[in-house]
Amino acid sequence: MVKVIKAGKSKEEVVANDTKVSEIVSAALKDVESRGDQAVRELSEKFDKWTPKSFRLSESEIKEIVAQVPDSVIEDIKFAQTNIKAFAEAQLASLHDVEVEDIPGVILGHKNIPVNSVGCYIPGGRYPMVASAHMSVLTAKVAGVKRVIACTPPINGEIPKATIAAMYLAGADEIYLLGGIQAMGAMAIGTETIESVDMIVGPGNAFVAEAKRQLYGRVGIDLFAGPTETLVVADHTADAEMIAIDLLGQGEHGPTSPGALITTSEELAHETIKEIARQLETLPTADVASVSWEDYGQILVVDSIEEARIEADRLAFEHVEILTENPDYFLENMTNYGCLFLGPETNVAYGDKVIGTNHTLPTKGAARYTGGLWVGKFIKTVTYQKITTPEASAYIGEYAARLCLLENFEGHARQAQLRVDRYGKK
Repeated sequence: MVKVIKAGKSKEEVVANDTKVSEIVSAALKDVESRGDQAVRELSEKFDKWTPKSFRLSESEIKEIVAQVPDSVIEDIKFAQTNIKAFAEAQLASLHDVEVEDIPGVILGHKNIPVNSVGCYIPGGRYPMVASAHMSVLTAKVAGVKRVIACTPPINGEIPKATIAAMYLAGADEIYLLGGIQAMGAMAIGTETIESVDMIVGPGNAFVAEAKRQLYGRVGIDLFAGPTETLVVADHTADAEMIAIDLLGQGEHGPTSPGALITTSEELAHETIKEIARQLETLPTADVASVSWEDYGQILVVDSIEEARIEADRLAFEHVEILTENPDYFLENMTNYGCLFLGPETNVAYGDKVIGTNHTLPTKGAARYTGGLWVGKFIKTVTYQKITTPEASAYIGEYAARLCLLENFEGHARQAQLRVDRYGKK
């Protein structure tokens, strides 16, 4: 039996907020499509107070910016990128082209072909998301994407130098100081000065996420990434201090970031509530984290680890941290999550910034049907077929003609019958 100790906002309240965002994004994207660069410039002025002569940074400007970043920061960025690149390369190595000849003379296969061009969004605002450059630009380059462009907004009129350095070191072919809806629209739709791409990726605020949703179909996307979600599953072996700090540490992403605890210990549930209140008194980002916890925090008490697993799969959260006696039980049995963090020695921040797995992950229940960003997202698996003998064509054609007529496709059947007549036994 599940006992709800704390509940977050209702689905109805969340939907109402989403509707307002959708209307704003729709109007902005239509403006970009009809007026191109001028609309992008006006939107940038409106939302970011930013209207440079050119949104694209030149090679000399990039190098000048990178040169101003402290060596220690560059080394930290390189450390993270080394880990992320190594894991992405290992993932790439798992993808193989296939070719089979199950019927003599009939060859079937698939090839893995990288997308030609990708636009990567690296969020700014209160938090310059330097790590998103590694996760998107670098992963796309490992996948073999020929043209990777990257956009990030200015922060209070200033250039986010570390983010630009991360984009550059990750291998971005073009770098733009441009944010929000206008950046997503420019990359996907294209303007007079920004050539459109085939795919857009990366996290962002509610407006960026909604822009991706509305642009999907015109271009490919990685996934619909909403506000950061964090779930901690804990038993009697866990402690409230760690749970609280791991939930609040992710809640600081934004005021709509859900955090949840599923535990087999009601005592731990109540201790965690007290500990969260205590930590909020000194957390510098408490103005955001307190709102996310108050409005979107949940605590569920369950009777068993098995029930905890069932509830965790039902929530299908982006980040799932396992603080139990046997964390591997969840690795072996859980099916709906963006990324698992197994045991107290690891945490979501490692995955967000440095350890090597990608931090662009499914939210809002999407973990039920998709995983996060990885090299495979930038690769199209496409099929081909080749018949090498007339006899094989006639053999397949006889079956094809009958099956096409079964579905009343006369024209299809004639394609097949022509080969039977031409290549079959005389």
